[in-house]
Amino acid sequence: MSNTNNIQEEWTEMVEEMNNAVADSMEQNMKAQAAFVESWADAVEDTIPKEEDLADGMDGYNRAYEEWIDAAEQMVERSTDAAQGEDVDPAEFRDIWLQSANEAFKHVMGTSAFAAANGQLVESMMEMQQEADDLSQDALEQMGFPTRNDVDEVAERLIELERRQHAVEQKLDRVLEHLEE
Repeated sequence: MSNTNNIQEEWTEMVEEMNNAVADSMEQNMKAQAAFVESWADAVEDTIPKEEDLADGMDGYNRAYEEWIDAAEQMVERSTDAAQGEDVDPAEFRDIWLQSANEAFKHVMGTSAFAAANGQLVESMMEMQQEADDLSQDALEQMGFPTRNDVDEVAERLIELERRQHAVEQKLDRVLEHLEE
């Protein structure tokens, strides 16, 4: 009878430990998710452009718009020429649009507003990547798998052991050389 009681107590203890582990895991997961959302909110908050960047961006967009209007006017002129009987190569139309698109994109992408937006985007993506890495490391640790830090530590120890082994081998070689003399 006492054996049955011991088994029940052990079972109860094991289930309680599992429940505690799951609860701890969920709590850590919620904390990590909250940190992720907070980081994301901070990133979005910083996306409001500065006034000078906004003005530069608007100027770039205006210049791009002018490029598109010029391209449209060129297209109308060449279409009129073709309608009047001039031999117009269809590739000219493509070239007009490609050239104007390149120029328009240069005007927009060359602005400080575009650079600032890209910088913020890259920074936000890097922060999100770090958050995802941290979450995955936490999840691995909670499941009992080795984390990147654990693997790095083992690798460092292995390198140190190899270095020491090499030093011992060199000393042994010197001792053997002296004995052979």
